[in-house]
Amino acid sequence: MHPANGGLLCGRGHALADMVALDGRLLHPMVEGRRQSWDRTIARIAKGLSATLARHGPGSIALHVGGGLLTEDYYVANKLMKGFFGSAHIHAPWRGGIGEGQRAAFGEDVMPAAYEDVDRADTILMVGAQVAQTNPVLMTRVQAAREEHGARVILLAGPGEGEAIDADLRLTIAGASAARLIAGLLLHVHDSGASDAGYLARHVMVPDDFWDRLRPGHDIWSVARACARPAAEIRAFYECVAASDRLVTLFDDDAPSGLIAAILNLHLATGRIGRPGATPFAVSRTANAMGARETGCVATDLAAHRGFDPQARGRIARLWGAERLAEEPGLEGEGLLRAMVAGKVKALWSIGADLPAGPWLQAARRCVPLTIRSTTRLAEEADGWTMLLPSPSWVEKDGTLTGMDRLVSRQRRLLTLPDEVKPDWWMLTRVAQAMGWGDAFYYERAAEIYREHGRLTAYGNDGARLLNLKRDAPISNPAYDELTPWRWGGVPFDGGHFPTADGKARLVPIAVQAEAAMP
Repeated sequence: MHPANGGLLCGRGHALADMVALDGRLLHPMVEGRRQSWDRTIARIAKGLSATLARHGPGSIALHVGGGLLTEDYYVANKLMKGFFGSAHIHAPWRGGIGEGQRAAFGEDVMPAAYEDVDRADTILMVGAQVAQTNPVLMTRVQAAREEHGARVILLAGPGEGEAIDADLRLTIAGASAARLIAGLLLHVHDSGASDAGYLARHVMVPDDFWDRLRPGHDIWSVARACARPAAEIRAFYECVAASDRLVTLFDDDAPSGLIAAILNLHLATGRIGRPGATPFAVSRTANAMGARETGCVATDLAAHRGFDPQARGRIARLWGAERLAEEPGLEGEGLLRAMVAGKVKALWSIGADLPAGPWLQAARRCVPLTIRSTTRLAEEADGWTMLLPSPSWVEKDGTLTGMDRLVSRQRRLLTLPDEVKPDWWMLTRVAQAMGWGDAFYYERAAEIYREHGRLTAYGNDGARLLNLKRDAPISNPAYDELTPWRWGGVPFDGGHFPTADGKARLVPIAVQAEAAMP
């Protein structure tokens, strides 16, 4: 009965069996290659981080946040980093550009879609085959909509990709041309009168020169050349999509910024948003990317969909009792790595899996003198980390997570924590307490963190932000244990109302000339 999957399971479930075995697991804290007690390890971490802050200031500490964490883990990590270390240097390798794209277009990082929209669509446009490969349960739902409800499935994919996907219309294009194709579709619906002029006038702010700036290179013939497809094929695709009243567009949340802007603009320009079966739907590759963004556990946001403006900083500092709140967005990615190489970052704490796997984390570890890694894998002992902390595997985690469509679910531990393994939020909490911040980090159970997270989203929120978990701010411990799935935000943008100063969405200028390949 769970609304996220309706009981359907994908092949990834077989990986759960691998998590049961303890072979190769890190089961005890390790300090410089030797087993150590939790008390001594926490004291060592607290001493090292305190010295780093005293000597080098807030910007000297960075956080690497991998995937596979629950919302409570992300919340405590972000609070400790930004509210008490005073640093917003958070590298999240799973973070795509959808957050910035939705903020620019809608005024807030809100995914307007729900899984049920797939069932109600008359056309499902899939941009890139990666969507199907990483979300087989969602694809089962897409195929059911096609077979049972007559939905038309259109696939845009690179050569040789997505051949196993049943589609009514397949457009094989060069990967880097997807943004050009969708931007051309946007121009086509405008020029052909297929846009919703009334919706645009009432609910969307369109820059004066938007259409003139979009026109060069986005006529059908220019798009056909860019995509290496016949112009007649491009026109047929445009007319098919333009005629669809209930359109759901599935795309990767890590798509290039130009492609994200083109898709969101298309739905705004045609009024295909804020109603059943009509929505853009950015699909994430990680289970709780939405929960991480809700808590602000990224470099660009503060917390609870708030920025670094003085009013937001004041409210968060009061609720947290923050000692030194970060004043501006932090570094991430290559910028953060350069700061490490330059010796500006002296301590790195890495929590969660390194997703996607890559050289960034290992390069960062070699540049920083004090390194802490919360992990499940004993093999990382050989990688030269100063300290290793034993984290739970997915089947040992207990807390909440938020799905791609804002659905809050209760993750319940299937197996007890082995040996000295502890939740990630517990480690962060104990270090904060050892550094003298026990009043702010009083947590003994995940429910206390969830309640505070709910209070923070509601504090000073007069309806300007859709993220508001106030219904669970007073939740009891037993009610938290029995929490059933629920979706925050209702039907976002219903009636054309957006969380901006004037209540209108924005058409965002599209830059496609330097886009990378299709996801």
